[in-house]
Amino acid sequence: MTFDRRGILWDAINGRTPPSPAAELLGWTFRAVDPDAGPLEIGFSLDEKFINPVGSIQGGFVAAMLDDTLGPALVATLEPDQFAPTVSLHVQYLAPALPGEFIGYGRVVKKGREIAFLEGRLVDARGTTVATAGATSVIRTLR
Repeated sequence: MTFDRRGILWDAINGRTPPSPAAELLGWTFRAVDPDAGPLEIGFSLDEKFINPVGSIQGGFVAAMLDDTLGPALVATLEPDQFAPTVSLHVQYLAPALPGEFIGYGRVVKKGREIAFLEGRLVDARGTTVATAGATSVIRTLR
């Protein structure tokens, strides 16, 4: 699936540029997006290198997967010269995230000219929601 759009996210989705090194580390793969409204799905794949001493994915990596879902949901709605760093991320851990495949679902709750509010969830291969998140991002223009 290709999209006739330009910008950081679209260039990665369309294969014009690779995903960021952080996204590659998390096994980031594009799954689906509504290019006008922003709901999107991102796949992730984490193995045993990401576990904590009790065998589940360390919480910081769960948060990173959610951040790398919510940010693109917003960026999908922006102009090619805009980006949107996260200024606040609140994660709720609901179940252990075990090594394997995950799907991040993200959406824009409200977008203004400079601030956007986002929400999402991270689901494991069994369909269990392992975490949810809300985020606030500030919309900036590249110079």
